[in-house]
Amino acid sequence: MKTRALVSLAALLGLAGCATTPKPPVDPNAPPPAVPSTAALEQQPAQPPARPEAVPATPLRQPRPMELVVLERPDTPIVSFRLVFHTGSVDDPKGKEGLTDLTSTLMAEGGTQKLTSAQLLDALYPMAAQLSAYTDKEFTTFSGRVHKDFLPRFMDIFTDVLLNPRLDAAELERLRANAISDVENGLRSANDEALGKVALDALLYQGHPYAHYVGGTVQGLKAITLDDVKAHARRVFTQDRLVIGLAGPVDDALKQALTSRLSALPAQGAPRVELPPVPTTAGRALIVQKPTLSTAISLGYVTPVRRGDPDFYPLAFAFSHLGEHRQFLGVLFNELREKRGLNYGNYAYAENFIEDPGSTYNRTNIARTQQLHSLWIRPVVPANGVFATRGAVFFLDKLVKEGIPQERFDLMKGYLQGYTRLWEQTDQRRLGYAIDSLFYGTPNFLEEYRQALSKMTPRSVQEALRRHVHPDALNFAFVTQDAEGLAQALRSGAPSPITYASPKEQALLEQDKDISTFKLPVRPDAIQVVPAQTVMEK
Repeated sequence: MKTRALVSLAALLGLAGCATTPKPPVDPNAPPPAVPSTAALEQQPAQPPARPEAVPATPLRQPRPMELVVLERPDTPIVSFRLVFHTGSVDDPKGKEGLTDLTSTLMAEGGTQKLTSAQLLDALYPMAAQLSAYTDKEFTTFSGRVHKDFLPRFMDIFTDVLLNPRLDAAELERLRANAISDVENGLRSANDEALGKVALDALLYQGHPYAHYVGGTVQGLKAITLDDVKAHARRVFTQDRLVIGLAGPVDDALKQALTSRLSALPAQGAPRVELPPVPTTAGRALIVQKPTLSTAISLGYVTPVRRGDPDFYPLAFAFSHLGEHRQFLGVLFNELREKRGLNYGNYAYAENFIEDPGSTYNRTNIARTQQLHSLWIRPVVPANGVFATRGAVFFLDKLVKEGIPQERFDLMKGYLQGYTRLWEQTDQRRLGYAIDSLFYGTPNFLEEYRQALSKMTPRSVQEALRRHVHPDALNFAFVTQDAEGLAQALRSGAPSPITYASPKEQALLEQDKDISTFKLPVRPDAIQVVPAQTVMEK
């Protein structure tokens, strides 16, 4: 049976994520909506509130132009730089998706007016210095670190990357080819997990500037010219969008020198894109069909809760209980991998998660105006795809309805008191959190989180879950070979029993019966199948 299309492919996976026309600004420093206190909740009925029809785009706070964040550490010889611009893929023009990422990459890797790209690498190597750029939906970060003995030379190079980039046509072609290959050969062919998450973003944020892949679309990348890159750099890498971070043996002379150099950036650029509300349409499933031996699964929904909302802390705690990234302590990891051997790992996220390379921690400076709650089921054997999906939703639903037992609650509280300290173990990460706090309005975010942990109770966490976590609001993205077979299984709602190669305890087998018949919140008329080669094509 041919799957009924939810929307046209072009609308869903093509240009839906382009920038919208700027509108009059909204007060960025308006306080977040008031959240009921625990005492007030005691008087409310047990029935959880209905989820909102749409998630509004309450703007992030706006720091002062070129606001300086300094973390002085005279005990280290390493100086760290972090320049965070409030610009990302949301600023990509329609038809030129990937422009912001390609521009930042060309600036960071393509050389300066004084140095070719090869000479840039040759200059950094003997200093053992690092220089990189990273673009996300709303933010682009240029970061660097160097020993203080090489500071003057490095700072000239680092600032020239922004002030005097070479922007060479041949380098643009090289990096464009890399970016297109990342979509065609990396995203579509080699990384089912990433493809599932990109598909989920396209589904959740359909028609929104978040919808397209940060790295761009194939046709969008092909349409970008060198003049587009030059103009875009002037539009978005400006003083009014910049926060400057410094850490290490920082003195007044360094602060003055860096801010003086960066004052040569354009003072103002293009108006910021005003993001539209995100409708909370639930029960949709997008199935990406490709030749693959396994099935990757991502599920989630958009939420108005972000850092700065008092309920963010208990929700972050609850999702950590379900499963921090690559942590063996998580409920989903233990239930689906350890007990049932379904896959490598299963994780849950209270906000946008992108792994910081070389760690298990979330990147910093990937803030979003409109966050999402998501669950990630690493690829499973296709025969177990529906069971694994049901299992993830089953344990999420169980968490909301039953809460966290006291013994487990105490275990997680102690674990997070220590684990959150690992998130700030480098100067770059500490700078990242400090800069994020300016946009979220959360000074000393991690210390506030630890203080909130000490005051939480199982009841207060469950009340926050009932206010904000809605399993029936989930949407689903799958990457699999037998897409039509999966679509039919989802439409039918038929049981999805699982078999094991070795004996299992009776209690687990009994729970499996409940999972195999658990009703997924998927609407039969809202299932769409698309071929992988069309994902982020245009």
